[in-house]
This record gives sequence, C-alpha cells and structure tokens, in this order.
Amino acid sequence: MSATIIASASGKTPQEKYIEQFAPLAVEEMYRTGVPASITLAQGLLESGYGLSELAVKGNNHFGIKCHNSWSGKKMYYNDDRRGECFRKYSSPEQSYRDHSDFLRYRERYKFLFDYKITDYKAWAHGLKKAGYATDPSYAKKLIKMIEDYDLHQYDRKSASFGKSKNKTKKTKAKPVKDEIPVAPSQIERKSALTQAQRSDFHFSMSREMYTKNGVPFVYSVEGETYSSIASSNNLFLREILKFNDLKDNVPLPAGTVVYLQPKKKQAVRGLDKHVVEEGETMRGIAQRYGIRLSSLFKMNGMSSDVIIREGDIIKLRK
Repeated sequence: MSATIIASASGKTPQEKYIEQFAPLAVEEMYRTGVPASITLAQGLLESGYGLSELAVKGNNHFGIKCHNSWSGKKMYYNDDRRGECFRKYSSPEQSYRDHSDFLRYRERYKFLFDYKITDYKAWAHGLKKAGYATDPSYAKKLIKMIEDYDLHQYDRKSASFGKSKNKTKKTKAKPVKDEIPVAPSQIERKSALTQAQRSDFHFSMSREMYTKNGVPFVYSVEGETYSSIASSNNLFLREILKFNDLKDNVPLPAGTVVYLQPKKKQAVRGLDKHVVEEGETMRGIAQRYGIRLSSLFKMNGMSSDVIIREGDIIKLRK
C-alpha cells in the first residue's frame, strides 16, 4: 500500500486525519509497553488503509491481527493470504491499539525488538519483518517510507501527556486495569515475606520482568513454558501455582498468559465495579483479568460454579 495523498473537502488527507486522531493513543501505548509510536502509527496506517479498510470499519481491527489459538474474543472472517481467515474483532479502535501493543510485548518471537532503541524505527521495521509479522517482502520498506513521509518519528519523542486533553476517541469498556504495572522482583520478594510468612524460602526469580494486577504479582508466560516450570523457577509447588490461577490440572500454557504468583484478591481494585461480558468470555477468564479469586467472583454474583455466562451479562467485581 503506497502513501498516496488524496485531499478531502476539509483539506486534510485520510492519512493526516488518521494520524491526528490516533497519534495520542500511539504515544500512550509507547509509554505503557515500549512499542515506538512511529511504528504503531505506521502499522496502523498501512494495515488499516488509514482506518478505511473493511477490517477497521467493521471490526475495529487496525493491525490485521488474526485470531490465533489463544483468542477468545469476537471474530470476523476476511479473505487475506487464504479465503475466509479468522481475524480479531474489537469493540473500539482503542482496544485494537492495546491488543497490538500487547501482541508485540508479550510474545517470545518479538522479544528481541525491545533491545532496540525506541527511536530506532528502521531497526524496529526490519525486526518486525524478520519476526514474521507480515508476509510482504517489502513490509519493512513500506513502514519506513510511511514514517518518513509523514514524520511519524517525531511522536517517538513526545511526552506521556501528549494529546491527552485533545484526544476525544471513545473510551473502550475493556480499559486496562489501573494497577497493572511493572514491579521490581525485589519488591515482590519483600512483600512475599509478609504474606507468605509460613514459608521462609518463598521468593521469586530475579531473571524476568514482573507485574502486579489488583496488587497481586504475576508474570506473562513465554513460548515453551509450563505452569510447572514457572512454579519451579519461583520456588513454588505446582499445586500452589495452580491454586493461585484457579486451575485443578497442569493444563497447556499458551505464550502471553497471565500467571499469578500469589493468591488473588476477593474483589477488584477500587473503581472497577462491574464487567460487561463479551462473546467467548468465561468466569475464570474474567477472574484472571482482574486478579480476583474465581470462588469469590461466583459468590459475589450469587452464581454456581457450573453457570454459563452470555454476552451482555453484568458481572459484579466488588461487593
């Protein structure tokens, strides 16, 4: 797709309109995950046809991300490399942008990209092609041309507050949990000494980035890991890590899965009172998303463990 400029009646091209609308969101995602804003915008422009493609218009999918085995959200089908391929469908463009950032940040094959400087858009562009993001042999060149044609690299130096007061894009109901933040392993280690006092040898691996959600430490799994291996590397018993994650058996572990390293809380963080069920969601998935014990979630909502939830149901997250 070339960066052909077609002016509208307002005097702005579709490309300029797209950049004006989504640049603040790309910068916000850059500060959240470390994906350069220029790369995010260039991919959005290229993959969505400036927001005018069928995937973008009907499915809010701005980055051409396909379903893959781990996707449990809404879907739409579209002819791409093959006929009738499954693509992710989002409730808003913001949800698509967030998923794109997480797609790159928490998958093993893109891990090396984060060794590049955030301002080195050329390395990122070539790295995306090397990692297999797209089959087009000219993909990296197209991204670089898009970035340079529209000076998108300027957004890699914008402050975190850029555009916040002007960004009027619709807020998605699937907004991120406010306390999903990176934490130093040493901080978690000190906390565990208080919450797990009965085990003097309880501590966490120092070799990977960890996060907290609802005040509960967790890691994102990478390719090839199992619940057993994560338990072992964090001095936990398998039965403990399964219990922390509301599991009875040592099931397969897809890359990018949230794995809690301590017991979850009985309710969600303040400000998150309810959740609107989307297609394909389960009660356990909701419990994992908000860092709540599954048993507590059932109890709060007066549900039995065999309940079947449906799209549009309201799930209470706090008492």
